[in-house]
Amino acid sequence: MSIRHGLLALLEHGPRYGSQLRTEFESRTGSTWPLNVGQVYTTLNRLERDGMVAQSGADDAGHALYVITEAGHAELTSWFETPVDRSNPPRDELAIKLAMAIGAPGVDIRAVIQSQRHHTVKAMQDYTRLKAQALAAIESGGSQERDDVAWLLVLEQLIFQTEAEARWLDHCEVRLIRLSAQAERGASRPTATSLLGQQAQSTQSAPATQSPRADRSGQSTA
Repeated sequence: MSIRHGLLALLEHGPRYGSQLRTEFESRTGSTWPLNVGQVYTTLNRLERDGMVAQSGADDAGHALYVITEAGHAELTSWFETPVDRSNPPRDELAIKLAMAIGAPGVDIRAVIQSQRHHTVKAMQDYTRLKAQALAAIESGGSQERDDVAWLLVLEQLIFQTEAEARWLDHCEVRLIRLSAQAERGASRPTATSLLGQQAQSTQSAPATQSPRADRSGQSTA
C-alpha cells in the first residue's frame, strides 16, 4: 500500500493538515489499513523533502497545512497511470504456512486448511454484510457518498479476494488427498505418503470438505 500516494491524492482536493489526512484516508478505505498520526507526518516530511508537498501556513486552530506541488501532481499522475506491479508478489503468510506444513512432523495439514477455510468464509460473509450497508448508504444519498463509493470498491476487492482464497484452499485439500492416494497405490514417488502428515493420513479416506455454497454469497453479490 502506498501511503505517500494516498496522501498526495487527498491533497489534490486542497490544503490539509496531518490528522485531517489520516481521518480522510481511513474514511475512504473504511479503516481497512489504519494509519497513525506519526506515519502521516513522517510521510509528509519525506514528501516535503522530495519537493512533492509544501507547507502553506496554518488554519484557525494553528494546524500546519500542506499543499501538493507540481512535482507532487506529476508523481500522482504517474501513479494513477502505471499498473501495480504483480511480478514480485508480497509474502503471503497463508501460502508460506501451508508450504512449511508439507511433511512437518505432527502437523495435520488438512486440519490447518479446514481451520483457515472456516475463518476465510466467515470474513467473506462479514465483508458481504458491510457491502450491503455501504450500498444502502450510497442509495440514501448521504453527504459522504464519495467515501461510501470508495469503501464499496475496497469491500468488493476483499470479497473477491476471500472467495478466491476459499477456492484455493478447497483445491489444496483435494490436491493433497489425490497425491497421497497415488502414493499409496505404489506411485513412483513413495515419499509422497508424508504429504498430509501422519495425523492427516488417518483421515484421508474422508471426502474433501467444500465450502458451503451459501458462504459464497460474495460471488453473486460482488
